Amino acid sequence: MAIISTAGLARTFTTKQGEVEAVRGIDLTVEPGEIVGFLGPNGAGKTTTLRMLTTLLAPTGGAATVAGCDLARDPRGVRGKSGYVAQTGGVDPNITAREELITQGRLYRLTKAQAAVRAEELAHDLGLTELLDRKCAALSGGQRRRLDIAMGLTHRPEVLFLDEPTTGLDPASRADLWDLVRSLRDTYGTTVFLTTHYLDEADALADRLVVVDKGVVVAEGTPGALKQRYAGSPDATLQDAFLAITGRGPAPKDETPVAV
Repeated sequence: MAIISTAGLARTFTTKQGEVEAVRGIDLTVEPGEIVGFLGPNGAGKTTTLRMLTTLLAPTGGAATVAGCDLARDPRGVRGKSGYVAQTGGVDPNITAREELITQGRLYRLTKAQAAVRAEELAHDLGLTELLDRKCAALSGGQRRRLDIAMGLTHRPEVLFLDEPTTGLDPASRADLWDLVRSLRDTYGTTVFLTTHYLDEADALADRLVVVDKGVVVAEGTPGALKQRYAGSPDATLQDAFLAITGRGPAPKDETPVAV
């Protein structure tokens, strides 16, 4: 059974200039334990889709389930089984990492003692133990990102949504975060659904890619399959394939925009 499934998921915004179809009908399926990269140019509908799947924005059309919970009828169930790490993060610079994790645990209705134990567990798993009593303001960018992810894992979600998880990180911190994401899948079976503008990251990290443009899915498949289909070789760059898929580069010989 798919852990994420959408059918015609759509969102229209009303502006002074009229209605804007940010997402025109997203159809996708994600299997348990997959790392899926959700790609698209600016304005393609990625963030809007992510905000709908995490219950932060109500759809205006279509349907979806996340971890067996209906997005429209059971948003609380969706939130209970999924974690979300926003691009900008959300740590308080004036408190310690330990205090941040305990507060997050309390928000998920753990007792103070349970929250303290969970904070220690998360710190151990994410390499934060020696940083627990350091103020968040004193953490490096990579350390803060690990703390953001730890907070998203407080309630042991089945699905983790990551929005641009490595933006602003140096190459070493990016590589460390890639290893962390892989370990979440390999050790705990966590399904990871991430957006990124770094195509090398998507190529290295994702089991499968879903490319959206103008509010709809235009291609999906493994990185190698997309490179073969749209750039002519599995050894081509993902950037070449991405530009062809989104109409910003040479089209494939067979121009039928089918999934692979």
